[in-house]
Amino acid sequence: MSWTAELDAAVGTLIARVAQEAIAPRYRQLADDDVTAKAADDVVTVADTHAERLLSEGLAHLLPEATIVGEEAAHADPALLDRLGDGLCWIIDPLDGTNNFAAGKPPFGVLIALAEHGECVAGWIYDVLSGRLCTAQKGRGAFVNGTPVRAQATGQVPPVAAISTVFMDMAQREAMRQHILPHYSVVDIPRCAAEQYPRLVLGVNDVSIFERTLAWDHAAGVLFVNEAGGKAARPDGRPYRVDQVGQKGLVAASSPALFDAMAERLAGL
Repeated sequence: MSWTAELDAAVGTLIARVAQEAIAPRYRQLADDDVTAKAADDVVTVADTHAERLLSEGLAHLLPEATIVGEEAAHADPALLDRLGDGLCWIIDPLDGTNNFAAGKPPFGVLIALAEHGECVAGWIYDVLSGRLCTAQKGRGAFVNGTPVRAQATGQVPPVAAISTVFMDMAQREAMRQHILPHYSVVDIPRCAAEQYPRLVLGVNDVSIFERTLAWDHAAGVLFVNEAGGKAARPDGRPYRVDQVGQKGLVAASSPALFDAMAERLAGL
């Protein structure tokens, strides 16, 4: 295990510094040519690329032996995805919720994960506007701004669900509409994993479904939920691994019971 308290603090300090240098000054200040389309309904901004460069440089200094896989670097060179299972690997989402950021609205944040042989062992989730830092270390628990936290359900009946159908096909969306949504109080997704995962721990949402499960979007959040006492895993209960490139489907919930109820319904589709 390469995680240490000193490393944890250093990564948190690095994220906050980069956010204030590369992201915050550009919020609601982007020019038209500062935003580029990567794919349908997916953009990248100069804040993403600047933040990823600074984070990569800082993380390389903290742990020189680790591979670095950043979202924008992997977009430019998909072969980098083959390195996610390396002995040590930093995984960077320099600006999660880029579409929100480009539209001049929250939420958006920074996600960093450290993986060993494909298993996430530490994660950092930073809210740029509030400064909230959610962290988790495998076997050591989950924390918000350094204070230990345990996942809490909303207590609502039916439970509160945020279900991302963005990357589902029409048949999947219809199955959700008919067989899943009637059992839950459905709320809008924030289109930002750096916000969605904390909501599951902090008593805002009870359960979420994700179709696309890219490592930079989900590694830190899955660990945060699990270390807080919730449950995040593949719908069949298998652990989420960062090197499962291309695999789809992920359920995260504020308690194992809420996870099991959703997984059982999904298994019946």
